[in-house]
Amino acid sequence: MTMSLTSRERLLRAMRHEPTDHVPCAFMSFTALRGRCQDAYELAELELAMGLDSWVMVPSAWRNLRPNHPDLRGLPVRLPRSVETRLWLEHIPGESFPILHKEYHTPAGVLTTRVRKTDDWPHGNFVPFLDDYQIPRAIKPLVTCREDLEPLRTMLQAPGEQDVAAFRAELEQARAFSARHGVLIAGGWGVGADMVGWLCGLENMMLLAVDDPQLLEDLLAIIASWNEARMRTVLEGGVDLYVRRGWYEGADFWSPALHRRFLLPHIRREAALAHEYGALFGYNMTTGALPMLDSILDAGVDVLIGVDPLQRGEHPLRTMRDRLGGRVCLWGGVNGAITVEQGTPEDVRRAVHEALDTMRGVNGFILSPVDNITDISLQTWQNVQVFIDAWKEHEGIRP
Repeated sequence: MTMSLTSRERLLRAMRHEPTDHVPCAFMSFTALRGRCQDAYELAELELAMGLDSWVMVPSAWRNLRPNHPDLRGLPVRLPRSVETRLWLEHIPGESFPILHKEYHTPAGVLTTRVRKTDDWPHGNFVPFLDDYQIPRAIKPLVTCREDLEPLRTMLQAPGEQDVAAFRAELEQARAFSARHGVLIAGGWGVGADMVGWLCGLENMMLLAVDDPQLLEDLLAIIASWNEARMRTVLEGGVDLYVRRGWYEGADFWSPALHRRFLLPHIRREAALAHEYGALFGYNMTTGALPMLDSILDAGVDVLIGVDPLQRGEHPLRTMRDRLGGRVCLWGGVNGAITVEQGTPEDVRRAVHEALDTMRGVNGFILSPVDNITDISLQTWQNVQVFIDAWKEHEGIRP
């Protein structure tokens, strides 16, 4: 079709299943390029210069600026002043690694965790509150029983006035940037089961679903209430897209029945809340998505972020196209870690064309490596350029 769209307009039209001038290409995450930039806005400018459809997430603080919650993007996670933390290191005979102890003393009780400080532990003599690295290294996770719920509830406070003011100030900066450069503004992340995994451990999370489902439901309800307060702050500011983190909500951990029981009601409410504020709702799930497609559709998700064609299942992209096409926008199409970072240029070119051919004629597709490009070798940079060139070639995009 004949039209000239900004990246923001192109992405919004794709997410709403409307015709676009060409299939947008927006990288879900581009850590390799981020390493060349001072901030998220410079990253967006470089992506635009490469011809990509860029976007910014507010708050834009990168991982190293979120020491207490490096794996949860979005508003700062701060503990109330009534919570006292204690942290110490212990060398225990028979243990291969030192043990980091952390205690949170709250008015409702004490939460404790113990973590092995392995050689690849990235946080030094510090234990974040919420973090992926803790899950396999925790000897004792933070939440293990019902008595831990009230102390946890006291720790999860709504965003404070100072953080809300800082968010609104950055949102104004993002709006001005968007007006100049035509990029989409996103907010998030919402969180549910991923946070249970951080607090309890992933194996324990799934054992709770069978052994103590009421405890799991109560824990998810506490998280959902905290999450809603954070979500409303972001939505009231006004964003184009709100994203829920769902990496631990796929079939690698949940059966479809358990997902519908424990998670779907919360996702449905979050999607409705985003729509109430005029925002689109994105759900980030890069593996184990195929068995959850009915739930994703039922929840009112607008964009499924992280459609990996190499995930388990027969013809994942084609299956998602047939089940969700025209109703849920699909964002992804090419594996990042295997195809782009380890493949040959011809592998990359073929994968890009296969994804675009598969989604041909379907309104509602955004091309991206899934879910990140982190490697900075010359081969990867070459393959990134092949990826972009193949997309432009397929879509007839001229410089």
